[in-house]
Amino acid sequence: MTPTVTKAVIPAAGLGTRFLPATKAQPKEMLPVVDKPAIQYVVEEAVAAGIDDILIITGRGKRSIEDHFDRQFELEYFLQEKGKHADFDQVVDIAELADIHYVRQGEPLGLGHAVSVARKHVGEQPFVVMLGDEFMASDSPLLPGMIDTHVQFGRSVIALQEVPIEEISRYGCVSPEHLGDQLVRILDLVEKPEAADAPSNLAVIGRYVFTPEIFEKLDQVKPGVGGEIQLTDAVALLLADQAVYGYVVEQGRYDTGTVIDYLKTTVELALERADLKGELGRFLVEMVKRHDLT
Repeated sequence: MTPTVTKAVIPAAGLGTRFLPATKAQPKEMLPVVDKPAIQYVVEEAVAAGIDDILIITGRGKRSIEDHFDRQFELEYFLQEKGKHADFDQVVDIAELADIHYVRQGEPLGLGHAVSVARKHVGEQPFVVMLGDEFMASDSPLLPGMIDTHVQFGRSVIALQEVPIEEISRYGCVSPEHLGDQLVRILDLVEKPEAADAPSNLAVIGRYVFTPEIFEKLDQVKPGVGGEIQLTDAVALLLADQAVYGYVVEQGRYDTGTVIDYLKTTVELALERADLKGELGRFLVEMVKRHDLT
């Protein structure tokens, strides 16, 4: 049987230009979603799936990510002295989530290049890639299901979600051979097709389980616009040599990649909090009335 997956790579070296000026001096991944930075949700998702070795690909100006997952003894001392024991436990737990490592990408040359930077750390083992601007609900079966699928077949697995066909041009899209309710074999991969040309409405979302052969394919990918190495191009090359599977998830995905998606995610998660939903819900109802949005 194929060994399970224990390593994850989180690319977090992007410039976050969609969120300027907020991201001029702060990483996009550290923007708070309710009261936790987005990247913490991603790390917690990895840990919940049994992953204990995480490599975060960073870049210039991303030091606060490292600080967030490190111990901060002055803060811990202050919280203890003030009797804030729940807050103390929370900040210590963050630093003990997993073995977290960091490497700099150097320059932002695309998602494929960011993944290639992980080669020495990953070695010849299978690994997960988790994009840092989206995460799954805490009870989502997606990542455990993807890992189980890899263990079963010994091949790469890509997360997929059905989207309205008119939105497919925003995503990578697959041509699928359906093997079950949630499992497909990917026959082809098309990047951001027009709706009329799309082979399906199954969109690639930001979770991947890769065999180490993906690094060989990344070496073969030619840079595109802006010198960027595209991950989807490497996956297309991988398809020529070995099977690649898709794991379909229906719900539970939260996106923070654009300002509007970030705002929607923040409101949705806040409304799931018992300590926030009452007052926030009443406020939202009032705002709908005040701005005549009914």
